[in-house]
Amino acid sequence: MTTTSHLERPARRRRHARLVASLTDLVGACAEAAAEIYRPLASALPGQQAVDVAAGLLYVRIGLTAPLVLDRARAEDDERWPGALAQEQREAQRTYAARVVVATAQDLTGPDSDDDQADQGDRVEAAGPAGAGLVAVPTVEQGAAMELVAAGSEVAERWREDPAEAAVLALELAESGEFTTGEVLDAAVDERVVAGLLALQEARTAPDPSTAAELCLAAVPHLVLAVHLASADLD
Repeated sequence: MTTTSHLERPARRRRHARLVASLTDLVGACAEAAAEIYRPLASALPGQQAVDVAAGLLYVRIGLTAPLVLDRARAEDDERWPGALAQEQREAQRTYAARVVVATAQDLTGPDSDDDQADQGDRVEAAGPAGAGLVAVPTVEQGAAMELVAAGSEVAERWREDPAEAAVLALELAESGEFTTGEVLDAAVDERVVAGLLALQEARTAPDPSTAAELCLAAVPHLVLAVHLASADLD
C-alpha cells in the first residue's frame, strides 16, 4: 500500500513526468524540423546547384509554442502532486528566509559597509533623479532570490562536464540550509530550458532555412540536459 509520505515526496522522474515528456517531445520536434531541411539536400543529385527546401516552417511553430507547452506541463505536474508542491513551497519559504538572514548579516558585517553605503548614496545623488548611467543595487531580498538562480546555473554548467561533481556541489549547497537539492536542481532545469528556448527563438527568426535547422539542433543539448536534471534524485 502506498503511504501518504511517499505520495508527497515522489521521485523527481515522477514529480516532473509531464515536463520530462514534453521536453522529450520537443527534442524530437527539433530533430524533425531540421530533417525537413536536410532531407532534400541529401536527396539532391551531386551536380544539382539549386535545391528546393520544403521548409514547412515547423521550426517557427516550435519556437512559438514551446514556452506554452512547457508551462502547461509544469502546471500539470503541480496539479498531479499537490502534496509535493505544498511541501516544496514550505521548504522554499524556509530556505529563502535563511538566505535573507545570511545576506543581511553579510551586509551588516561586511568590510567598510557603512562607507560603501555612503559612497553609493553620493553617487546616486550626483547622478540626479534619473540615475543616468547607474544600475540599481539589488536589495537583500532580491539578492537572496538571485543566489538560487546562480546556484542552479553553476550546477547545470558542471553537470555538462561531470554529473557526479555537479551532484556533490548540489549536496554541499543544501548542507548550508539555504537551499534544498530539489530547489537547486529545479533552478538548473530552468536555466537549461531557458537556454534551449532562446536557441529556438533564434531559429524562429533565422534568415535562412539552413541556419534555422542548425539553431533547432543547437537547442537539443540544452533540452536533453534539462531532462537529466529534472529526473535526477540526489536524496
